[in-house]
Amino acid sequence: MLPPLYRHRWMDDEIDAFREQARRYIAGELVPHLECWRRQGYIPREVWRPFGEMGFLLPELDEKYGGAGATLAYQLVVQDELAKAEIPANSAVHSIAAHYIIDYGTEAQKQRWLPKLASGEMLAGIALTEPGCGSDLKALRTRARREGDEYLIDGAKTFITNGFTANLLVVAVRTSDAGSRGVSLVVLETENLTGFHVGRRLKKLGQHASDTVELSFENVRIPVDHLLGGAEGGGFAQLMSQLPYERLLLAVSAAAVIEYALELTLEYTQQRNAFGQPLYGFQNTRFKLAECATLAHVVRTFVNDCIQRLLDGTLDDTAAYMAKWWCTEQQCKVTDECLQLFGGYGYMVEYPIARLYADSRVQRIYGGANEIVKELIARGLSP
Repeated sequence: MLPPLYRHRWMDDEIDAFREQARRYIAGELVPHLECWRRQGYIPREVWRPFGEMGFLLPELDEKYGGAGATLAYQLVVQDELAKAEIPANSAVHSIAAHYIIDYGTEAQKQRWLPKLASGEMLAGIALTEPGCGSDLKALRTRARREGDEYLIDGAKTFITNGFTANLLVVAVRTSDAGSRGVSLVVLETENLTGFHVGRRLKKLGQHASDTVELSFENVRIPVDHLLGGAEGGGFAQLMSQLPYERLLLAVSAAAVIEYALELTLEYTQQRNAFGQPLYGFQNTRFKLAECATLAHVVRTFVNDCIQRLLDGTLDDTAAYMAKWWCTEQQCKVTDECLQLFGGYGYMVEYPIARLYADSRVQRIYGGANEIVKELIARGLSP
């Protein structure tokens, strides 16, 4: 059993009840289908409709748009429980996309899209990365050219989570050649959209239940009023403003996976015998688990503090960047150490520890590669 963490002040009885409700729903309605979703390479969009109806997709959304008007803590609790159940971060991407509309959409845009995102009628994705443009968003080439009351979009995106299943995409496009000031965000309703093409589902090292695809845009026409916020050139600032929340989401899932991996390994080493005694009887095993348990405790404490600061409105960019890079690094370290203690069984994908190991690796890459994140932290250190 892991040592108990102190209750942070953002936790209360309502949060506890909501967490238990989410945990039961995930265990009863999602987990039994997870192996099938891994084999087919995606979670069907219809799965998220009852999830939304239960209030788990966007609990933080204002009631007038179909949410519960809860704090962001409720969204983070959902992501915590999904990660512990090995459910990939598709709904986290949905939440991030929704927050662009929440924070920057016009009132008409909010009325049009947010209720459908809250209910699960629409599943959202974010199309930023391009084949020749990873973390350097200033170099993106997908272009939106205005023609009267429409934008004509041409370009390509890659590594897009929810790209196969989503029917709403927030897409980063270039509306002028003015560097970062020429980037804008547009919203696409993708069903039956002429010129919009979903390419192959990419085969990944892990996260096999999460669809990741290539997208192409060939003379895609959308109304001008699908420009997020109604003014060109604000896309880069909009993207940067959401990064702390996005990176905290990754830190939360890192904490959850670390704790789950440790629980699995404690149970295994106490039951598995070698040379006449449980693996846990060997000093090396106990020392390794003591190290992992310490990391689990420090990661969770750091994450809880960041959550409180987010709720208080005092979470600065640098702290969120630190949480993303450091917690995901510890996630990969702990899953590796725990897999080693499983021996040969740890390399078998039928054991959760093998899946956690493979699924964890991308945490250091997406949401901003950790090297880029450390560069951003370093910039904040200089006067």
